[in-house]
Amino acid sequence: MVSRSYSNLLDLTSGDSPTFGRGGRKLSRVATVAGVLSELDDENRSNASDAPSSISQERMIIVGNQLPLRAHRRTDGEEGWNFSWDEDSLLLQLKDGLGEDVEVIYVGCLKEEIDPSEQDDVALTLLETFKCVPAFIPPELFSKFYHGFCKQHLWPLFHYMLPLSPDLGGRFDRSLWQAYVSVNKIFADKVMEVISPDDDFVWVHDYHLMVLPTFLRKRFNRVKLGFFLHSPFPSSEIYRTLSVRDEILRALLNSDLIGFHTFDYARHFLSCCSRMLGISYQSKRGYIGLEYYGRTVSIKILPVGIHMGQLRSVLDLRETETRVAELRDKFQGQTVLLGVDDMDIFKGISLKLLAFEQLLSQHPEKRGKMVLVQIANPARGRGKDVQEVRAETYATVKRINQNFGRTGYEPVILVDTPLQFYERIAYYVIAECCLVTAVRDGMNLIPYEYVICRQGTEKLDATLGLNPTAPKKSMLVVSEFIGCSPSLSGAIRVNPWNIDAVAEAMDSALVVSEAEMQMRHEKHYRYVCTHDVAYWAQSFLQDLERACRDHVRRRCWGIGFGLGFRVIALDPSFRKLSVEHIVSAYKRTKNRAILLDYDGTMTVRNSISKGPNAEVVSILNYLCRDPKNIVFIVSGKDTKTLTQWFSSCEALGLAAEHGYFVRPNHDAEWETCVAAVDFYWKQIAEPVMTLYTETTDGSFIDSKESTLVWNYQYADPDFGSCQAKELLDHLESVLANEPVTVKSGQHIVEVKPQGVNKGLVTERLLETMKQKGTVPDFVLCIGDDRSDEDMFEVIMSAVASASLSPVAEVFACTVGQKPSKAKYYLEDTTEILRMLQGLAAASEHSAKNVSLSSQHVIIHRE
Repeated sequence: MVSRSYSNLLDLTSGDSPTFGRGGRKLSRVATVAGVLSELDDENRSNASDAPSSISQERMIIVGNQLPLRAHRRTDGEEGWNFSWDEDSLLLQLKDGLGEDVEVIYVGCLKEEIDPSEQDDVALTLLETFKCVPAFIPPELFSKFYHGFCKQHLWPLFHYMLPLSPDLGGRFDRSLWQAYVSVNKIFADKVMEVISPDDDFVWVHDYHLMVLPTFLRKRFNRVKLGFFLHSPFPSSEIYRTLSVRDEILRALLNSDLIGFHTFDYARHFLSCCSRMLGISYQSKRGYIGLEYYGRTVSIKILPVGIHMGQLRSVLDLRETETRVAELRDKFQGQTVLLGVDDMDIFKGISLKLLAFEQLLSQHPEKRGKMVLVQIANPARGRGKDVQEVRAETYATVKRINQNFGRTGYEPVILVDTPLQFYERIAYYVIAECCLVTAVRDGMNLIPYEYVICRQGTEKLDATLGLNPTAPKKSMLVVSEFIGCSPSLSGAIRVNPWNIDAVAEAMDSALVVSEAEMQMRHEKHYRYVCTHDVAYWAQSFLQDLERACRDHVRRRCWGIGFGLGFRVIALDPSFRKLSVEHIVSAYKRTKNRAILLDYDGTMTVRNSISKGPNAEVVSILNYLCRDPKNIVFIVSGKDTKTLTQWFSSCEALGLAAEHGYFVRPNHDAEWETCVAAVDFYWKQIAEPVMTLYTETTDGSFIDSKESTLVWNYQYADPDFGSCQAKELLDHLESVLANEPVTVKSGQHIVEVKPQGVNKGLVTERLLETMKQKGTVPDFVLCIGDDRSDEDMFEVIMSAVASASLSPVAEVFACTVGQKPSKAKYYLEDTTEILRMLQGLAAASEHSAKNVSLSSQHVIIHRE
């Protein structure tokens, strides 16, 4: 099989160039260089990956645990296999929403085990006939991967089950995790065999492949990658018990778009990112996004739908009509309630049976008139819990039938044998009410199928003796813990654990008026018809295209090892500050202005030790001793704190409280940058802040001479953020007519006089130097948060307005890869100090040369 990505050139053994169906093009940088894209690569903007593809046809690579195929051994005496499409597979059904111009390739496992000697032939057949790429996993490895890590750890945990005992998943098994990672790596290799990374979209499905995005992003930094989770995502209190929680979160964040069925699942994921990785999210024009190392990871919330065409084709079958007639006769004069569930611990079959038992107990008149048909599909997993559920179900059914049944009447009919799809459809058609009472389920499409089947067809209407023009009716009782529940506003929602409530809902569903049943049915029918699987797939692809739109203009670097790998994506004009570059410029210049933020720049934000360490003080003193330098620390701290911290830096300029107070050196007095201000507004703001402090554990008020700051860095992050937004609105309301500015920052809400910001200090310093005749020819400004953007803005404006030397070297630098007005960035405080150390060393070296030169002149004169 020829690799579309040319990932293994040794496979290209023939002398002829391989021909692909999408037009010839030169090898792009992304296709030929794995891992890091160097800065030198981006100098050449003519590369293929930096321009939109001229190929008109899009291609989607869909990756799932299983291929949408059925496999059977040949029975005609020949060796080999027969393959056919699995029409029930969601991966196959979603193709309808991608459009005819989108070529689809599938990557996944086969349900049947293929002997190694047959694998090459099978792979070639599937690729040529079905455009499927099979991943052949050794049986022992697959068992550890699927039945081990997926079904023992992820599946129970994602359905809110803590691993408190071996029956509930058990303790974390490192070997199962290693198997999970290994299988994901095999899938990545298979994707690499067929991907054209500049053009193709990749759509990964479900929790079996949650670390796959990291392997793909590591190989192709600009891969256009979407992921959809088809199971619930648990709350952070549940998810954080997983030993590899950070690795999985970071792997998912290597996607461009992450999809969830409901807002609850997305909210839990976002909360986990906030609490465990410190990554916050924001909504822009209706789209939720996470900023992750310069990349915006979009969040998609849309429940999947059903395949309308397939369902309607089965409704039209002669077999369906015949089976409906049989069931009509069988349940003549009885009201049928229907349950269709897998036989597993989360589907709540036993709870449903107990509720039905209670209904018959409380309403003797319904005995003989009401039947619950429970279709029990085989469980997808295996283990002791499945056996226990089966045993409990059989025992409960037996008890109900013994207590309430009689000759010719069974209250509960348990269908535990495999049914053809048309047989299940027939039960939908004749059931007056469908009961879906799972205690936790990712989506569950049973209610959608039921609604469409109740709409029926003309043939089925004739079979049931219904008027084809009469409005149809249906009733749904659904658990509030399943993914489809929010979209079914006409259903009766229940807490499946509340047996009384479920029994009451069963009764209520059958006594509502005909008109209301019809109204509820019509509402559900309109939604299910317009939000089918094609709509879901089309919407996801549109959002994926939007999320990947800026890929071609981004500069990318890959950093980190293993599952900690991530890609830094930057605008072409935003680049990492080269220490060699700035030191070289530093040596060439004579009038230098250096402005440094403190928290988050010179020291790690929120560190236990707040004051500067010996290394920081030493670097500052070296810089201040150089007569060519004017150095300022520009901080939000108060004057007393800064005076104490930097008492040993005599030539260092200080700006306190975001520039309200300024002191050019140790011997000068503190003075204000603005005219005298009346601080009477504090009497209004402080009581409001006090109220929020009392109600937000871990928060406190930092009162300074010119500002009031409400700090919630030690509070619960979600609650603190919520309270901060409320406090911001409250303060803006009560201080609307006061000469102050209310701003939010990193874990703070701040009130300060209008016009006071760090940009004032920058303007004052540049103007002072100009008045003294020392127009700056070197400006370095470093900061890490929103308040420092004012300094960057003033400096960039000075460049544009010619306030600096015509040959000035200007370095506005932010800490981290956040969007910024600065043109440069450094990763963290360690890199900042390393760079400043380089400048200090250059000053020290220059001073020594000057000293030696002076001594040489004196000796020469003597």
